[in-house]
Amino acid sequence: MSLYYLDTSALVKLYVREPGTDRLLRIAGAGVHTLAVLALTRVEVRAAVRRRERMGDLPSEVARKLIDKLEAHFARRYLTQPLTEAVLEEAVGLIDRYPLRAYDALQLAGCLKFRSASVPEVPCFVCADHELLAAAEKERLSVLDPATGPD
Repeated sequence: MSLYYLDTSALVKLYVREPGTDRLLRIAGAGVHTLAVLALTRVEVRAAVRRRERMGDLPSEVARKLIDKLEAHFARRYLTQPLTEAVLEEAVGLIDRYPLRAYDALQLAGCLKFRSASVPEVPCFVCADHELLAAAEKERLSVLDPATGPD
């Protein structure tokens, strides 16, 4: 059993077909792995689905079903790292150390705080952004880009 901490770019692949979707579906569908996310990810994924709906890439009915599934999964499937003051402070420090966007720093900070909690297993940080993955590696996390590498 492994613990995977999914940032938004990874989590959205479980709901919208993109490069890396098949790999993440295998990880999530195995039933033996734990998936963790930052609470803010719920907002970011919903925004991504609604953006695709507004652009005409997703029919409204499909967008509604995706959001319903997402909400159900947040309620019962994912471990959720709350967006706390400690996460915000960690994100500020990450921005000072690495060339990260604000939300990316929050995602990595959430994973780092999740790791430092009394979690028996170190999470694998799953993301599709190479700058963010590089920062995660420098913070001594194992990383996975679901769209690259061997299955």
